[in-house]
Amino acid sequence: MKKIALLFVAFNLFIACKKQENNNEYNLHISGNIKGIKQGKLYIQTLQDSTLMVMDSIIFDGNSVFESHLKIDSPEMLYLFLDRGQSNSLDNNLVVFAEPGNLSIETSLETFYANAQIKGSKNHELFQDFLKINSRFTNEQLVLLEKEIKAKQENNLSTLDSIQQANEKLIKRKYLYTINFALNQKEHEVSPYIALSEVHDAQLKYLDTIQKAMSPKVANSKYGKMLTKYIEDRRKEEK
Repeated sequence: MKKIALLFVAFNLFIACKKQENNNEYNLHISGNIKGIKQGKLYIQTLQDSTLMVMDSIIFDGNSVFESHLKIDSPEMLYLFLDRGQSNSLDNNLVVFAEPGNLSIETSLETFYANAQIKGSKNHELFQDFLKINSRFTNEQLVLLEKEIKAKQENNLSTLDSIQQANEKLIKRKYLYTINFALNQKEHEVSPYIALSEVHDAQLKYLDTIQKAMSPKVANSKYGKMLTKYIEDRRKEEK
């Protein structure tokens, strides 16, 4: 019996060591709670070559608390998709700018995206700040679009001309704000991400300025390298 007990203890120690070895391979710990969920599945995905790849999947069966251990080379955007099973909702997707360390996600089944509280990532905080200001430009564009539709219905050419001028000025303001935001956040990976996702079609001189302003750490990150390559490719095409 003693031999069996010793073997059992040794086996448990071996398993514990293996778990510790596996945990050392991960550098991102995500813990969270989706209040109200009873059943369903959560997919944590990353974008690779324009395709969403599943990094982890979590099954809910009566418990709304979840956690995941992942490995990321540098801060990057993760895409969370909630499969509700029988019930359908448009509010199934959540974008999180994750970075190595501990990340917490608190949300609910009813408002998975709208109610999400995410802590543990400075890049995510900065990205949310950007989205708040950027939404104002979007709202202004919608107002101009409504005015444009009305002017077309009334065949009011002078109003259409002024709306077009106002829209051009708005686009310039939006681009300048985005470029300045990226420059001001040169120490964070959100800078090249925003450059690539929001102003990729800007003049090369502006993208060059953002790229040259990046800190060495950011320049060596996933999005820093992508921005550098993108600029190089565009420069070749435009020659």
